[in-house]
Amino acid sequence: MSTPVRAGWLFAYDWDRHALDRLDSVPGMACFDHGGFDLFTFPSNSALVGFDLERFAATQAARGRCCGWRAVLSHHEQFGALAAALVAEKLGLPGATPESILAAQHKLHARRILQQAAAEANLSFTELDVSYGERIPDDLIFPAYAKPVKAAFSVLARRVDSRESLQQHTRFGRRELWVIRRLVEPFERVSQTRLPEAGSTHRMLLEEPVPPHVPQYNLDGWVQNGEVHALGVVDAVMVPGTQAFMRWELPSRLESNIQVRALDVARRFLDAIGYHHGFFNLEFFYDGATDRLSVIECNPRLASQFGDLYRRVLGWDAHAMSVALALGEDPLQVPRAAPTAGVAASLVYRAFAIGAVPPAPTAAQRTAFAQHHPGGLLFSFPKRGHALARDFKWTGSHRYGIVHLGGRNREHLREQAKQASALLGWPAPYLDHLVEPSPTDIPSVWGTPWPDLLGATEQ
Repeated sequence: MSTPVRAGWLFAYDWDRHALDRLDSVPGMACFDHGGFDLFTFPSNSALVGFDLERFAATQAARGRCCGWRAVLSHHEQFGALAAALVAEKLGLPGATPESILAAQHKLHARRILQQAAAEANLSFTELDVSYGERIPDDLIFPAYAKPVKAAFSVLARRVDSRESLQQHTRFGRRELWVIRRLVEPFERVSQTRLPEAGSTHRMLLEEPVPPHVPQYNLDGWVQNGEVHALGVVDAVMVPGTQAFMRWELPSRLESNIQVRALDVARRFLDAIGYHHGFFNLEFFYDGATDRLSVIECNPRLASQFGDLYRRVLGWDAHAMSVALALGEDPLQVPRAAPTAGVAASLVYRAFAIGAVPPAPTAAQRTAFAQHHPGGLLFSFPKRGHALARDFKWTGSHRYGIVHLGGRNREHLREQAKQASALLGWPAPYLDHLVEPSPTDIPSVWGTPWPDLLGATEQ
């Protein structure tokens, strides 16, 4: 038997860790060396103190030379995707260029590029050129959607309806500023060297808000030799009246012609930033009433949370395909398995008040879940103290768990979710039977067009 090739897998946690453990047992699969740390677990996240991306990449590249890596990959948004690109560059391995990763993850720069490549799919935007806590200018237009120029997990992304609410949103204590700076600064240092024209990431971006009734979708795919391929589209279902995700579902309900339009937008954007090798995830809105498709952002990585859904419903193993791509092989040559479900969902359990957070599952509850749902996945994210309070301030809620399940159809899936939730003592994430607002129910302010701020931003 031939010796399996070795590869580096950086920042593999949660869904990636589950996939890595599963792939380790696949005959002929690469052997993986792991590097990185978990941002959400102590003491692992203590590595954030003094973390430097270039230094980390140099260390991993030296390790890769010693171990004979044939590939390096990561699906981690905050640090991993950029780190993998830096390592691949140093080792001469297949991968995206660091500049293309920077261009996609720098949200203000990405908006500018999208305006050139696919203006019809862009949202109006402007930068908020003030430091955190400084006085907010009086001449801004509200409502607006505020987000950091560099962030992940929807941290600090929120609709603001007035200057006062934006001022409050950007005022932080010393402990919060310490966390923010250490999350952003590693990216900032590389960006200032590799993509200085993008400008600083230590600021926020204001975007044209999208009405809350407009649904959100995720297009997943990959690029190889500059050719863009689609994997599929996953639907986002929100907690009614909020911007918080309640679950993601596959297969999508979105019409195929709209999916083709989204792929065309992705193709033009990815080509414009020079992203010619790797998986991608395009988040977008589609308003059927106006036939408008609007890009939220394009992530230069596999959306690893959705990999399990594609495996259940379509038989495509997105993680194995990403390994093939990192090796320079054709992802379509990865064997396709028989689907195990007609529909699958990533169910998000969250609370909107500290007093409403249920306890983490006990060992007995986890055992019962595994016995009744042997194919299910369970992730628990318990927090307390400052970390829990920060969740509510930065995202407006606390995500304390995620469960993946499949079903014969949507009704069967709903029943599976109710049973699993009862076993865990968590409320099932199925609130969308409530009457959601129609376009005519939205306050008239949503109909007020945002001014064209693009010209001022581009100058």
